Amino acid sequence: MSHRKFEAPRHGSLGFLPRKRCKRPRGRVRSFPPDDQTQAPHLTAFLCYKAGMTHVVRDLDRPGSKNHKKEIVEAVSVIDCPPMVVLGLTGYIRTQRGLRSIATVWAQHLPDQFKRTQYKRWFSSKKKAYSKYSKNLTASTKYYDKDVAKIRKYCSVVRVLAIGQASMINQGQKKAHVMQIQVNGGTTSEKVDFGLKLFETAVKVSDVFAPSEMVDAIGVTHGHGFEGVTHRWGTTRLPRKTHKGLRKVACIGAWHPARVAFTVPRAGQHGFHHRCIKNKKIYKIGKNVEEDPNNARCEADLTDKAITPLGGFARYGIVKNDYLLIKGTVPGPTKRPLTLRKMLRPNPSRYAIEEVSLKFIDTSSKQGHGKFQTQEEKEKFMGPTKRSTLRSMKAKKPKASTKGKGAAKASGTKEASKKAKK
Repeated sequence: MSHRKFEAPRHGSLGFLPRKRCKRPRGRVRSFPPDDQTQAPHLTAFLCYKAGMTHVVRDLDRPGSKNHKKEIVEAVSVIDCPPMVVLGLTGYIRTQRGLRSIATVWAQHLPDQFKRTQYKRWFSSKKKAYSKYSKNLTASTKYYDKDVAKIRKYCSVVRVLAIGQASMINQGQKKAHVMQIQVNGGTTSEKVDFGLKLFETAVKVSDVFAPSEMVDAIGVTHGHGFEGVTHRWGTTRLPRKTHKGLRKVACIGAWHPARVAFTVPRAGQHGFHHRCIKNKKIYKIGKNVEEDPNNARCEADLTDKAITPLGGFARYGIVKNDYLLIKGTVPGPTKRPLTLRKMLRPNPSRYAIEEVSLKFIDTSSKQGHGKFQTQEEKEKFMGPTKRSTLRSMKAKKPKASTKGKGAAKASGTKEASKKAKK
């Protein structure tokens, strides 16, 4: 490039290189929050699944803002959170080259959804993973107690091994997602006791996070395949009559050095990258449908309704488990695993400490311009339709008794046999 008419900053950030496909579709926690031994032992992350988005209405409590004490409408993500199950505990010691695991203990009874992760072809396997470990643990706890004592004595970092129950959402997946969750707070012995008590128990999202808390969302973004430089890096299009296309980079470098620098925008993979979005606020932690059938009811909106919109979430379906409402978007499409982690660094802003109270949660259809919050509201407005009339007629129609039909058939067969004998 000989000269440029106007100065301009570079297009695209180099901080996200290399822009290549992620190995696994689950967000991995690369660093946990710093430990504070003055607090009680607690878990620092949770695995959940993205269901869709909706919007909420709330009163803003932010002195100094123009919208202070006024109603605002905000977009939120609905996160399906089936309970996690803790199956193991591992201890780490700090070395010059980082953390090193010295001992791991497992629960005695491991479910099949976890054992499926140990095989490539579950249907043709012998399904004997961890069978010897469970058998030896039943006979004697000598080595189990030895490993636990080693963790108590030497380890400074304790993490539990937990699974996210993918079989409890509308995904058709029987294999569980496994992850390590660090235990923060208390001494090492208290952390070990806390982890061992959780063995083979279900951990709810309300046991890890609280409403109005700030969390970090870790996941894998939408995949867009192989894209050109204009879409991938946001470079400016060339003039109209450019030879061989205009969605290109005009000059990819000088003659010498005779190679293309890594800073030059090039075409390649766009999306399906591992990303971490910090400081996402939890607006609501809702219970599952069995505990609270009307889990989308608010103080100002007393309509009996669940969080699932009319017709279900697009490409997801019905949310039956505990759920979270998180402000804004989170990385990845629906049904993709999402890892939520406690804040890596404390956020002292006024927005972070604000207590959120929702007045309304929208449950209209997300597959069009829906305006009805519940099915009853829709039927009341639309009046009787052909489908609703047929449904009511079918419900009122008495079922025919099968006893009379069976007796008639039996008597008919007896008379026919008598005539045949004559």
